[in-house]
Amino acid sequence: MKRTPHLLAIQSHVVFGHAGNSAAVFAMQRVGVNVWPLNTVQFSNHTQYGQWTGEVLASEQIPALVDGIAGIGELGNCDGVLSGYLGSPAQGRAILSVVQRIKAANPKALYLCDPVMGHPEKGCSVAPEVSDFLLDEAVAAADLLCPNQLELNTFCGRAAQSLDDCVAMARSLLARGPQAVLVKHLAYPGKRPEDFEMLLVTAQGSWLVRRPLLAFARQPVGVGDLTSGVFLARVLLGDELVSAFEFAAAAVHEVLLETQACASYELELVRAQDRIVHPRVRFEAVRLAE
Repeated sequence: MKRTPHLLAIQSHVVFGHAGNSAAVFAMQRVGVNVWPLNTVQFSNHTQYGQWTGEVLASEQIPALVDGIAGIGELGNCDGVLSGYLGSPAQGRAILSVVQRIKAANPKALYLCDPVMGHPEKGCSVAPEVSDFLLDEAVAAADLLCPNQLELNTFCGRAAQSLDDCVAMARSLLARGPQAVLVKHLAYPGKRPEDFEMLLVTAQGSWLVRRPLLAFARQPVGVGDLTSGVFLARVLLGDELVSAFEFAAAAVHEVLLETQACASYELELVRAQDRIVHPRVRFEAVRLAE
């Protein structure tokens, strides 16, 4: 019997609703990965409600918790690390130390960095020093990098002007260390407004996935967290990068269809759980000429 992969997911958690680990963990488990959630913050709800309660995990607790896993002899069984929302640069540096430790115990382990920088227009932001940490330190350590368009623009210091420009910007990040850059949500002049597009760029080529953009009264939160999590889970299960990219696009679309049907602001993960595993739709990744 093939061994089930294990994944350490270090990102935010909300008690109510779905964002960070609360969006990704269940989906990754349903896909078939054992997930070890380590929550960088615990909030009552995601911050786009405009009010919340909770606290940030002290940065020293991150390696301390991993010490406990090492103490029971399980650290070498970790096949991947996923990081997302950070409460402070100190948390980020603690995560990078954990990644190094896990890679020492299992050299095949992969690190996916979801470089959450927030979105001021949506009432969600991170401290400037967190963005600086992601730019200056996290990119070089990541095997897989999953920014959105805002984050890609921030990494490159300018706004993308076309799809070709997005590809070139993503490719410039490959030179800094990652094996692949997955841009979870493209936005550039000339893109058709009725489409939702994602981009995967590796040393071997670049691929575009296009699916319908679904209408919501308020766009659900946690879609990017869900995308990164499902993508990494499928890679750890043995998918090639392009296949994992296609699967993630389809699985997330299924969740959004169910969320739209329920007129919900929060992702309907439980209702869509079977379709996460067995999407009814497939979106082909089209290879782009370069």
